[in-house]
Amino acid sequence: MGAHTASDQPARTPPHRQSLVFRLALVVGAIALAAVVSLAVTLAMSRSLEGNATAINQAGALRMGLYRLLAQASETTAGDTGAATLNTRIDQYSQQLQGPALRARFEGLSRADAYTTLISTWQSGLEPALRRHTPGTPLPQALTAGADRFVTQVDGLVSALEQRTEQQVRRLHLLQTVCLVLAVISLLALTVGVKRRVLRPLRTLVGIARAVSEGDFSRRAGLRGADELAELGGAMDQMSGELALTYQDLEARVRHKTEELEKSRQALELLHSASRNLFANHDLCRGAVPMLQQLERLLGIGPIHLYLHDRHFSEPVQAVTTASRERPFYCRDHNCNACLTATQHPTEAVQGAAHDGHRLLLPIRTPGALLGTLEVWYPADRPLSHGERRLLETLSDQLATALFLERQITEEQQLTLAEERTVIARELHDSLAQSLSYLKMQVARLRRLDLDSPQKPAHDDILNELSTGLNSAYRQLRELLATFRLKLDTPDLATALGKTIDEFSERHGRPIPLHYNLPPHTLSPNEEIHTLQIVREALANAVKHAEATDIDVEVRFDSPQVRVRVRDNGRGLPDSGQPMDHYGLIIMQDRARTLGGEIRVENRDHGGVHVDLAFVPKARNLIPATPN
Repeated sequence: MGAHTASDQPARTPPHRQSLVFRLALVVGAIALAAVVSLAVTLAMSRSLEGNATAINQAGALRMGLYRLLAQASETTAGDTGAATLNTRIDQYSQQLQGPALRARFEGLSRADAYTTLISTWQSGLEPALRRHTPGTPLPQALTAGADRFVTQVDGLVSALEQRTEQQVRRLHLLQTVCLVLAVISLLALTVGVKRRVLRPLRTLVGIARAVSEGDFSRRAGLRGADELAELGGAMDQMSGELALTYQDLEARVRHKTEELEKSRQALELLHSASRNLFANHDLCRGAVPMLQQLERLLGIGPIHLYLHDRHFSEPVQAVTTASRERPFYCRDHNCNACLTATQHPTEAVQGAAHDGHRLLLPIRTPGALLGTLEVWYPADRPLSHGERRLLETLSDQLATALFLERQITEEQQLTLAEERTVIARELHDSLAQSLSYLKMQVARLRRLDLDSPQKPAHDDILNELSTGLNSAYRQLRELLATFRLKLDTPDLATALGKTIDEFSERHGRPIPLHYNLPPHTLSPNEEIHTLQIVREALANAVKHAEATDIDVEVRFDSPQVRVRVRDNGRGLPDSGQPMDHYGLIIMQDRARTLGGEIRVENRDHGGVHVDLAFVPKARNLIPATPN
């Protein structure tokens, strides 16, 4: 296949020839040209006709002048005066006949030889005959005939001049008619072109502009051509299409923003109501889980986990979860199934396995204190918007406020309790301890009395019972005072148990292992005191009375119960279950009832005693924060 030649390519009109301005200028130029040509030709013809009327009048005057000469020649009296007058008139007539005006007009005729013939007829015939004629005598026939021929020739010239004038006038009329037709045709073409190429496109463009102003972007101009209005129509079509896409995009964004605002409004209402419930119930699990689950449904996220920080644990402690297939270890109410789900959440990571969600970690903190971490899972194919992140940050701020207030309440309760225990310890030391010391001294005095009577054996037995009871009461009082003082220097149960184990390990002479996995601040300060006292009483029995060589202590959280176990391999309990003159077991049972739990003190199959305490704590599920 060869390349296309220039003749094969379709002829294209230059862009400037398709311009409306060019077309309007062309039509106006044609009209102006026709007008100029018509004016120029009219001016030229008018100038060519100028003098024709004068020439016709002068030609008529020639006839009249000839007739006057003939009349003067026949009527003038004879003599030198008459002849001279006649000759003068003949000279004047000859000058008039050969004047430049007549010569210019008659010589320009197509019959220029007629004027020459007329001059020749005058000069060779009439003029000599008139000069020879005797004035006052009748005119000869030859002169009269020559005069008739001359007049006929003059009439022929006048007729030719009139024909030329009429011909020029007809040409002028024809030219003016042609120019008028051209002007009318140009005006009609201009009118039709303006209507077709200007008015209709303008109406179409105005209609599109009005439709666009009313929000209708579907109309199109569809103008063809390469003129200005066609280009403007194409630009408006393109603009309408782009505006339609922009409008649709804006509508979609407005709908999206409206949905986000509605979600934000619902989330704010949810956060408001949940914050009131959280502060009113003083229960993080009960107050937060329903709110977090509603927030998950609203934002399409989840699950959400709340971890709290404690200075005694290196790892954060999970306090709240919105989705779990197993009951969390911290759960105290086994009748509550709010966070239990039959299936795993689609975005939940299990044991580090791959998952299809992303994780967002939000710190729960106050100025200078990190309280915990909020772990939020959301779908990988739908990232969180700025508004949703702000809502979650607001949620973390509310949780931080709630946790901080609970920490303040807990610290105030602990401080109040510590102050009360200090007062009690001081009162016990100043009153009951001194009274017991005084009674012990009185019993010692009674022992030193030398009484000799038949009731001496009974008297000695009574003194022995008094001494044993006083010693036991005094020992328990010292342990109670030690417990009060010990608690003043320890921030939680774990530390207090550790110091107690160290104390009894030193008294026992062997290390006593402690197995402790109780979550931080699971117990209230009052529950901690009773638990610590039960453990101390069990250790005291094992160290002092059981003569055990192996003792171990276990404190663990078996949701929803707290279980305390103290086991030894000593000699065990007597058959009666309660040692003589010893009230420790009764005190432990009373403390267990105060805790709302149950305590069992039993002999082990292989020797020794097994102390088992189980109770459900009633403390708030809140963990104080630790400054960074």
